[in-house]
Amino acid sequence: MHIHTVRHFAAALIAAALLAACGKEAPPPAPKTEAPKPPETLTVKIGSASPLTGPQAHIGIDIRNGVQLAIEDANAANIDIGGKRVKFEMVAEDDEANPTKATTVAQKLADAKVAAVVGHFNSGASIPASKIYSDAGIPQISPSSTNPKYTQQGFKTTFRVVAHDDQQGPTLARFAARTLQVKSVAVIDDSTAYGQGLADAFENTIKTMDVKIAAREHTTDKDTDFKAILTKIKGRKPDLIMFGGIDPQAGPMVKQMKELGIQAKFIGGDGMQTPNFIKLAGDASDGAMASIPGLPKDQMPGGKAFLEKYKAKFNQEVELFAPMGYDAVMVFIDAMKRAGSADPAKFLPEIGKTNYQGVIGPIAFDDKGDLKNGPITIYVVKGGAWAPLETVKPEAGGSAAAGK
Repeated sequence: MHIHTVRHFAAALIAAALLAACGKEAPPPAPKTEAPKPPETLTVKIGSASPLTGPQAHIGIDIRNGVQLAIEDANAANIDIGGKRVKFEMVAEDDEANPTKATTVAQKLADAKVAAVVGHFNSGASIPASKIYSDAGIPQISPSSTNPKYTQQGFKTTFRVVAHDDQQGPTLARFAARTLQVKSVAVIDDSTAYGQGLADAFENTIKTMDVKIAAREHTTDKDTDFKAILTKIKGRKPDLIMFGGIDPQAGPMVKQMKELGIQAKFIGGDGMQTPNFIKLAGDASDGAMASIPGLPKDQMPGGKAFLEKYKAKFNQEVELFAPMGYDAVMVFIDAMKRAGSADPAKFLPEIGKTNYQGVIGPIAFDDKGDLKNGPITIYVVKGGAWAPLETVKPEAGGSAAAGK
């Protein structure tokens, strides 16, 4: 076939195909399917307030680390609240264990529009700060403040996840009288809301148990030389010295007791039940005793896993209140989920209805915001480490006092 004929034939075939195609309706375009929209992201700030500098910084940083771990775990869980995906952020502030600085920090957190606050460590900081949070409608859970006054001010925003000193002080006193069977005791406090309150609660109870108060002395949370006080006490030969205060004072005090040849046993509260106390006191720490609200850390329902996670993250052991700081965050988030909102005005009423299984155990609050049925454990230093002696539930009653 001639080349021109081939071209004409091919052109005719194409034209015929086009005509045939024109006679059919083109298939309708496939409907566009919109990709599902990701949930709207909401940023929720959680405040953490504790001493991050100064002699009590190791405890304050421990609390902040607990808060940080909780926020990282919550973000990894991709939590939705009220149909919105939530990203939690920590806003950590240093209150220097100072009541005046604590109010400045509280106002700063309120101005930053945090949804909730974990803090403060010291009762002397928590109590003045709580008024600012109450005025701002911001819920506050202290992981550690034990002064009864903190939750007795009538604020709807104050909660704590530890037993208070009207429970802890009398528990210490009953242990001293019944288990240690002491007949005379010298009581020293550090003049803070925590230390003096705990010592008052201890003294008021032990006086009713046929135990003589050989001396009652006061120091400060800045002092480290206690030889004058201890020399005075030595002459009165008490069976036991009870100290209301924190480890930066308790450690040197025990060391100086040994140097002065004082044979009395030594006991204190949760403020000294730390690895730092043992570092500061050295060999003199052996036999020292302290109470702490809560179960022994490795016996807490979530304790073993938490201790391992904390060590892996921060390359150090838990100092004291990190599990309580962690649980405080989770209690806030639990309340937000139930309220379907991260607005403090909406989820605050849910906090009081909390029934949450935390690292530390079951968490529920009474009508003041105090932890219900909080156990207290007495520890002793053996071979350079704290070992639990006994765990008790506080008895009914107790004395009116104040705490950390």
